[in-house]
This record gives sequence, structure tokens and C-alpha cells, in this order.
Amino acid sequence: MLERLVYRSKTTHKLGSLHLFNLLSLCREKNKRLNITGHLLYTEEIFVQCIEGPPSSIEGLWQSLLRDERHHDIELLSRGPLQERHFADWSMAFSSYAHFNKYNISGFFPVDRDGMNDAAKRCSGD
Repeated sequence: MLERLVYRSKTTHKLGSLHLFNLLSLCREKNKRLNITGHLLYTEEIFVQCIEGPPSSIEGLWQSLLRDERHHDIELLSRGPLQERHFADWSMAFSSYAHFNKYNISGFFPVDRDGMNDAAKRCSGD
């Protein structure tokens, strides 16, 4: 059984390319250990993250996120069962404005000027 959780939060401070690269590297390591895949969107100091995996791993990561001091105003957008992973190839795909990809991050998907792309749209699909 799989579960998907999508949330939105505000960053506690503006993030630069190096900070985002380091954050993404840490998230990918942790998610791989937990058998979690997903997508992180960062635009205008807002995170929207979609995580998918075993319910116990999702719950553990969610509780960790609620205590994470890097963001605030966390809002649960959706949570529920999932038939198949939408991001099976990525422990954490990442989308943001092209200028944030100074380090050629694998799994990086630039957003358009409205802050959207196909990877981000997959988070809301069934």
C-alpha cells in the first residue's frame, strides 16, 4: 500500500542555490532510506512538496516536517492512498526557477514564469 501527502509551507528565510542544493541532497538521502519518492517545488519563498511511499514512512516524515525550523505555516493540502507512484524515478525531483540550477542538479525541472511545470502538476494527479 502506498500513500501520497502534499503540503505547502513558507520558508523562514530566503534560500540561495547552494542552500537548496544541500537541502535537496539531504532530503534525497533520507527519502531513499525511507522508500519515499516525490517532488519539491520552491518558488517565491514557498515550498510545495509531494511525498509518496509506505504510510508509516509518510507519517514519520510528516511529523519530522512539522518540527522542521526551515519552514512555517505548514498547510496539509491532501493526503490519501495512492495506486502507483508519480515520481518513481526520483527520491526527490525538484522544480524552481532556472537560475537556481547553478549546480546542475539531477532531477531539476525548471518552472515557467508562472511557477509551474509538468512535474509540479503531477503532484495533484491521481
